[in-house]
Amino acid sequence: MGKQKLSPKAAAAKKARDLAYAKTPRRRKMKAANQKRRRAAKKEGKNVDGKDFDHTTMSWVSVNKNRSGFGKGTKIKNTKNTRRV
Repeated sequence: MGKQKLSPKAAAAKKARDLAYAKTPRRRKMKAANQKRRRAAKKEGKNVDGKDFDHTTMSWVSVNKNRSGFGKGTKIKNTKNTRRV
């Protein structure tokens, strides 16, 4: 899938929305938890390159798999409400 084709005005608005979402308390907690887990995993000798920690399954999964609802979308299973950090 390629990059979205947005007008400069729409791209700027999307950038602002994305940044505001990334700075929410929940997202900041998740990012901090992921960084801590990644450091611990590397210290243990685990290879977590190309993997993300999934907060729903509480396991390391590939970056491609770690999308909302594992590719099924948020209408079937809204992962935002299933498990909190």
